Amino acid sequence: MKVLVIGTGAREHALCRSLSQDPAVTELHCAPGNAGIARVATLHPVDQLDGDAVTALARELGADLVVVGPEAPLVAGVADPLRAAGIPVFGPGKEAAQLEGSKAFAKDVMAAAGVPTARSYVCTTEQEAAEALDAFGAPYVVKDDGLAAGKGVVVTSDRAAALEHAVACGRVVIEEYLDGPEVSLFAITDGTTVLPLVPAQDFKRALDGDQGPNTGGMGAYSPLPWAPEGLVAEVLESVLQPTVDELRHRGTPFSGLLYAGLALTSRGTRVIEFNARFGDPETQVVLARLRTPLAGVLLAAANGTLGGLEPLRWSDEAAVTVVMASEGYPAAPRTGDPIEGLDAAEADGTAFVLHAGTKAGPDGGVLTAGGRVLSVTAVGADLAEAREKAYAGVARISFKGGQHRTDIAAEAAR
Repeated sequence: MKVLVIGTGAREHALCRSLSQDPAVTELHCAPGNAGIARVATLHPVDQLDGDAVTALARELGADLVVVGPEAPLVAGVADPLRAAGIPVFGPGKEAAQLEGSKAFAKDVMAAAGVPTARSYVCTTEQEAAEALDAFGAPYVVKDDGLAAGKGVVVTSDRAAALEHAVACGRVVIEEYLDGPEVSLFAITDGTTVLPLVPAQDFKRALDGDQGPNTGGMGAYSPLPWAPEGLVAEVLESVLQPTVDELRHRGTPFSGLLYAGLALTSRGTRVIEFNARFGDPETQVVLARLRTPLAGVLLAAANGTLGGLEPLRWSDEAAVTVVMASEGYPAAPRTGDPIEGLDAAEADGTAFVLHAGTKAGPDGGVLTAGGRVLSVTAVGADLAEAREKAYAGVARISFKGGQHRTDIAAEAAR
């Protein structure tokens, strides 16, 4: 099988790493990719938001499967011309991807499907936003209606700051605050059958102790030893399957990766948000535990034959990933600095390094090229061992002004 992965981040590196280990994959390509992905896949320059360009590249390569990683190409409709050309693609079309592209659309789908979520208002004026904030009270939750790369959400007890964010975004969803721990649950679907993966938890805030600004994610771990028994089955029945069924009934079937961000509240499980693709950095730990070869699963989703697959096989081991970010991230990340110690971090097989914001330097080295630079990932017998290995890898890597959290999975590992 020839596979083409679209994207540039650590999520795409994790996908490429797993696909490169699949005996069924004879050729692996990535567009545009990054310096780390180049070690396992052939890179190609392409505008990942241009569906015609992506389709032309897939045709030129003779790709048997195209995997669209990031949300922006999916919401832009890159999967649609691929499907129209008869090329199997993992990822929803433009209309179904609005589940992530518009918070208001997602709320409408959830209401129609009876999916438990926070009460909310869609606001387009300052007066509407002010009234919604007062209706719910603090803490205030304000979400940009469109894509914001994981950073469009403000949760604050400062009403003025919440209103300022609402006005700056224009169209927002303001909703009640959901208490309780958060869980990320991915599911692969062909539009009918829904195949849940293992749960993970990520860390959104930039600083230790969940302080600092919201980010795209600073680390993740799996499994969740504290998660209630039967959680996956419950979410499949009450959230994932009804959502997929509702979209199919609307004539916009969702095929690809459905990501449910959940809050385990005092009143039961509630959906915080949906994403239309693998989450980053949770993908790094979920795929590290997957034992079933990945390519056949993604192809079955693309071809509508997911129902015929054997159950997925998972490692009993734990996985932890720690994100190393640039100085100034998330507001104004510094880029262009040499990264030292990449080979040392992987030398003894303790950890593996997935590249996010990197590029090849003129001297053959690797330079920082984004806010989140690397995801250092490790697997161990339990969370404590996986965590120790991941941080040992982090300690061997350096670049000017680099930052990371020191408490990823710390509480769960105790």
